[in-house]
Amino acid sequence: MTTSYISKKELVFAQELLDFIEQSPSSFHAVDSIKTLLIPEGFQELSLSDKWTLHPGGKYFVTRNNSALLAFIVGSGEPEEHGFRLVAAHTDSPTFRVKPLPEMSVEGKYLKLNVEAYGVPILNTWLDRPLSLAGRIIKRGVSPFTPESILYRSPQPLLVIPNISIHMNRRVNEGLELNKQKDMLPLLAQITEGLQKEGLLIYHLAKKLNCLPEDILDFDLFLYEAEKGCLVGLQQEFLSSSRLDDLAMIHAGAQAMAMAKQTLPTQMLICFDHEECGSTTRQGAASPLLPHVLERIILALKKDREAYFRAIEHSFLISADMAHALHPNASEKHDPINHPVLNGGPVIKISANQSYTTDAETSAIFSSLCEAVDVPVQKFVNRSDERGGSTIGPISSTQLDIRAVDIGNPILAMHSVRELGGVKDHLAITKVLSAFYESI
Repeated sequence: MTTSYISKKELVFAQELLDFIEQSPSSFHAVDSIKTLLIPEGFQELSLSDKWTLHPGGKYFVTRNNSALLAFIVGSGEPEEHGFRLVAAHTDSPTFRVKPLPEMSVEGKYLKLNVEAYGVPILNTWLDRPLSLAGRIIKRGVSPFTPESILYRSPQPLLVIPNISIHMNRRVNEGLELNKQKDMLPLLAQITEGLQKEGLLIYHLAKKLNCLPEDILDFDLFLYEAEKGCLVGLQQEFLSSSRLDDLAMIHAGAQAMAMAKQTLPTQMLICFDHEECGSTTRQGAASPLLPHVLERIILALKKDREAYFRAIEHSFLISADMAHALHPNASEKHDPINHPVLNGGPVIKISANQSYTTDAETSAIFSSLCEAVDVPVQKFVNRSDERGGSTIGPISSTQLDIRAVDIGNPILAMHSVRELGGVKDHLAITKVLSAFYESI
């Protein structure tokens, strides 16, 4: 066996991605993980409620809802002449969200949690796996309008969604239809003497936070797979992990931004939330968050609103999400000719009906960037008789009049609790994003 196909640098960088994903079990944790990459490189946090004073070469970031982040390096050129270089991705992934008053007793024997699907997960992949909880807990603050937000992640597995035995469902291998309300509720505990059954989750959280249960006002808690991702394959060429969609692009973009040197354009990384459920929130791509931040940068540089519109005309957006790789057991699901493969390089995503924002010009620009750093590039289109997905590119285009391209690394099992990507692709896309930030 040989491992020469994958370089040591690619393996190390892939492991860094797995570590990043492990530390990012929710969109709130993802933002915190991005900060750990940016702050050591000199990025300073700005408040959206303060008046900004910016300087050329300055490195800054802002957050919204603690689940979206926008980082930027102020360019040395005039913004109305050199514009912005934007990379956009999203912090969220398909999962399950815990409902209020979640405990449900089963015949006085078990306690399970009432949850609802977030986004569109592949349901059966969540069965029979050690799961846990992560997100944020809202505690009582000094006033009703200033509650305290605390990141929470269970240090050990807490939950499992058990399958039904084949002996009780003999036709399970002929096709299984799961009901989100009935079949996807995770088991939390065995009901035993002395177990506090009502409000058990709040009681557990209060104990972990060393506070009174009544001080916990609410929470945003999500299920995540407790097992860390790993490298697989005879040559260790594949990445098997939760949340590759879209934390792989978040990690690549954050690494490229952290390493970026000042150039004439202002460079920006945009990490939206809520892409998986439509982006129609204050921190989603359909909000005015990005246009507002871009305009505030212009105003802080003592420019006027006309300079803002001129800057947009000189700008370019890379919408970076994941793409579908050729499936080894279902090649008939793909376009007859365009077959992106794992470890074949980043993918340009194209749709005649504009579910991706790519056009011929923006595709050519991205292809040229790949060529400049010796990275292969692939293209994806859906079968003509299949409706595919979309991403933040077209949504951002409704808020911002800017040239844009939709791209992403190829993966298999998109929206599964455990997706499969290529080790070589992750370092490759990071090289391309770095070139995008720094090329003139």
